[in-house]
Amino acid sequence: MSLPIPTETHTAHALQVAQRVHAIEPFRVMEMVKAAGEMKRSGIDVISMSVGEPDFTAPDIVAHAAMEAIKGGITQYTDSLGLRELREAIAGHYAAVHGLDIDPRRIVVTAGASAGLLLACAALVADGDEVLMPDPCYPCNRHFVSAFGGKPVLIPAGSSDRYQLSSAHVDANWSARTRGVLVASPSNPTGTSMTPEQLRDMLAAVRARSGFAIIDEIYQGLSYDHKPVSALALDPDVITVNSFSKYFSMTGWRLGWLVVPEALVPTFEKLAQNLFICAPTVAQQAALACFTQEALEIYEERRREFQRRRDYLVPALRELGFQVPVMPDGAFYVYADISALTHAHANDSTAFAWSVLREAHVAIVPGDDFGFAAPSRHVRFSYATKLERIEEAVERLARFLRG
Repeated sequence: MSLPIPTETHTAHALQVAQRVHAIEPFRVMEMVKAAGEMKRSGIDVISMSVGEPDFTAPDIVAHAAMEAIKGGITQYTDSLGLRELREAIAGHYAAVHGLDIDPRRIVVTAGASAGLLLACAALVADGDEVLMPDPCYPCNRHFVSAFGGKPVLIPAGSSDRYQLSSAHVDANWSARTRGVLVASPSNPTGTSMTPEQLRDMLAAVRARSGFAIIDEIYQGLSYDHKPVSALALDPDVITVNSFSKYFSMTGWRLGWLVVPEALVPTFEKLAQNLFICAPTVAQQAALACFTQEALEIYEERRREFQRRRDYLVPALRELGFQVPVMPDGAFYVYADISALTHAHANDSTAFAWSVLREAHVAIVPGDDFGFAAPSRHVRFSYATKLERIEEAVERLARFLRG
């Protein structure tokens, strides 16, 4: 028997979203990316220095491993903590690069670093908990905290602190509701790392208060002036986040990992089982090839290429009048102060960035996304594009600034 068809007209009602959603702001950089894309589609040659994504993609050996997994039908769910072989390979990488003996059982393979940060916040952040982080910082980091009812506390961190959180910041801002810190080294948007001493002292200040420390190390493979120091070498109780997106050039593959204290592994496993089941199986199979000698040689050459780009771009920007007080030592970003420029929008980074896009056809990012400490004076350049395009972008900027 068929059901009767309602004849009454019902007025649609707006569903109430959870209150915590209001604390999460749009990712404004995507508006810039969208506008640049529309200009490109209309035939305008836009040089993109906005998106934080390597222009390199996975090496052939990695892509081939993925195809072999698909052909072989190796596509079912894996263990929620990740493939055992991949966790062992990651542990071996820590031994080779950092001289650290990391038990593979402490490694949690995740669906990108974003999923890793979500798991960490789900495990450690409760309603009303405060989490300290530097300002400027990657915007999603504070939104991960907000998504679990926590309160991100952004602390202005200037060039004298390498735009990073210091032990003095922790001492001055820790309250009865503070539970921990979330920092990135190297950082997006600044490209600066914490010095080993700064990291050690900051971790000691957090540990003295029995707090947690989540350290985002996704750009650590792209370090240029020194050998990177993992927080795991300084404090066994930290939670580090890493990714196959940046150094390993696998952004869309959505694969990352955590290293967590052994006592917390069951907690993270339970959360991973329920929230994600597992990271993408094909991506995990492909990632095994990342640690072959052939792939590592390619990644190291790419790291050197990023350094060549940085070594050209920073002096060039300074010559144009941008202020870059701290040489970025990692990632592929330059966080530049525009306030000394003579342009009409030298104190409005959003208007400045839009003018650069429309008039010079170069896409850069205003500081608005990255915090509240003088964002109107700063723009972020990404040098994840070919050197010749960066050189052309600098020429366009020079013409633009000359008026």
